[in-house]
Amino acid sequence: MAPAPASRIAVVTGASSGIGAATARQLAEAGYRVVLTARRKDRIEALAEELTNAGHSATAYPLDVTDRTAVDEFASAFTSIAVLVNNAGGALGADPVATGDPEHWRTMYETNVIGTLHVTQALLPKLEASGDGTVVVLTSTAGHGTYEGGGGYVAAKHGEHVLAETLRLEIVGRPVRVIEVAPGMVKTDEFALTRFGGDTARASKVYEGVAEPLTADDVADTITWAVTRPSHVNVDLLVLRPRAQASNTKVHREL
Repeated sequence: MAPAPASRIAVVTGASSGIGAATARQLAEAGYRVVLTARRKDRIEALAEELTNAGHSATAYPLDVTDRTAVDEFASAFTSIAVLVNNAGGALGADPVATGDPEHWRTMYETNVIGTLHVTQALLPKLEASGDGTVVVLTSTAGHGTYEGGGGYVAAKHGEHVLAETLRLEIVGRPVRVIEVAPGMVKTDEFALTRFGGDTARASKVYEGVAEPLTADDVADTITWAVTRPSHVNVDLLVLRPRAQASNTKVHREL
């Protein structure tokens, strides 16, 4: 993997933990100047300090991707960027459609879809100005197949998948690639815990008996690999799952 020129900037949303933080670390290792965005200022500042102390270039910028005014202000700081990783998102609840909380659905759509739309729209001119830009949209296998209890999250991730697919059609011929990475079961510190409102027992049950779910580093490694392919190579869609997971509803558990 050829290192990127030190002047090339990679923006990572949702970089305060999990896949976002792991991706920022790996892109920094690949030679990018990383810009870390998330709502939790303390987390991204600590990560920026960690990367800087390791000899990398990293900047923290607190940002709520659902706030379009703030996103536009953030984008105005750049003349060009090389990479945008749309990672901010998440799931809330696992109730059936009949009893699901509409506010959970609205929040998931606003964060996963509208947040990605805001940042992509604001930074697309900067990506094009680089002459060799890459947009990464981190979706999920939930964006490619549904499952009971997942309606709101599945709907949001399907929307995000369609955003990526449509953007790729609309900007073909311009110097910007659109890459979608869709992970299956990933065990991070916060995803399931957030989904179940801090209920550690329910969160742990998601991964119960699964010997080796994906890790944040596995997904970050995949994103970094896709981003660092030669410019003419576009990884349109990359689905990754742990070996124990054959589909969203078929998981081998050793109980």
